[in-house]
Amino acid sequence: MFLCTGNSCRSILAEATLNGLAQGKLHASSAGSHPAGYVHPRSIALLEREGFATQGLASKSWDDLPNNPDIVITVCASAAGETCPAYLGPALRAHWGVDDPAKATGSETEIEAAFEGAYRVLRHRIEALLQLPVAQWLAEDPARLRQELEHIGHSEP
Repeated sequence: MFLCTGNSCRSILAEATLNGLAQGKLHASSAGSHPAGYVHPRSIALLEREGFATQGLASKSWDDLPNNPDIVITVCASAAGETCPAYLGPALRAHWGVDDPAKATGSETEIEAAFEGAYRVLRHRIEALLQLPVAQWLAEDPARLRQELEHIGHSEP
């Protein structure tokens, strides 16, 4: 599960991107600690331009999860002073900080660049994640998986 505060941009971008690239190998969901109640239209437009399915994407609360996730990756930008939600359920946790494009200001071009930048960072990290034997390490060596996820969280395209 990808987790942030509002679940309208970054975690949605990550959910759709992982599900599209994983081709059934892994399944992602997303949620927010204080969901915005809508998916940002720029997120939907970007995902559609990239060829990912957007049907069924929704801003969801972590309180409404149907089951406990195996892995929780927070995508809030704590370096920007943003409060990152702390998931307390039984899951392997990692952090992949990404600036919130919904807070971008400036011209249309600058705002679009913020969304594109967040997407490129997330896609780069997700592509790295998909190279890992996630299911095997989750079962046999969760500490190694967590370490690799944290390392990926510091990578940039």
